[in-house]
Amino acid sequence: MDTSKGTVIIELFPEQAPVTVKNFLHYVEEGKYTDTLFHRVIANLMNQGGAYNHRHQKIATFPAIRNEADNGLKNKRGTIAMVRTDGPHSATNQFFINTADNAALDFKDRSEAGWGYCVFGEVTEGMDIMDRIAKVRTKAHGPFDNYAPVYPVSIRSISTIE
Repeated sequence: MDTSKGTVIIELFPEQAPVTVKNFLHYVEEGKYTDTLFHRVIANLMNQGGAYNHRHQKIATFPAIRNEADNGLKNKRGTIAMVRTDGPHSATNQFFINTADNAALDFKDRSEAGWGYCVFGEVTEGMDIMDRIAKVRTKAHGPFDNYAPVYPVSIRSISTIE
């Protein structure tokens, strides 16, 4: 992941989250993350991105996927997980990098409130970049809440490496 703050290497876990990894890679292969933003940065929690371009327009999405948060992986510092709405099986393109351990986001049970957020990989290089992003000043502007970076933090591109 090439960001305006530096490069981050993420290892994906297709064995534990096959549907989620396939979905994420579909967005990568289609170039859907190119020139998007980290639009929500909450210190000591997460950096969220992949859904908006620099004009604050939402990126077109593919259909929502089944939540695989029951895969045993935890929302620990350095992991990448899918964003979803209130519906447990509503994730599309948005993801977040955990900048702290976030047990409250983990799978608890299959009830509406217990599903949690699916972890599908982890940062193997560049967590210092994520920490730098986590420290940017934020405010409410455009369609975003109080956690939008004052100065845009770009996701220039995401590509695969072997």
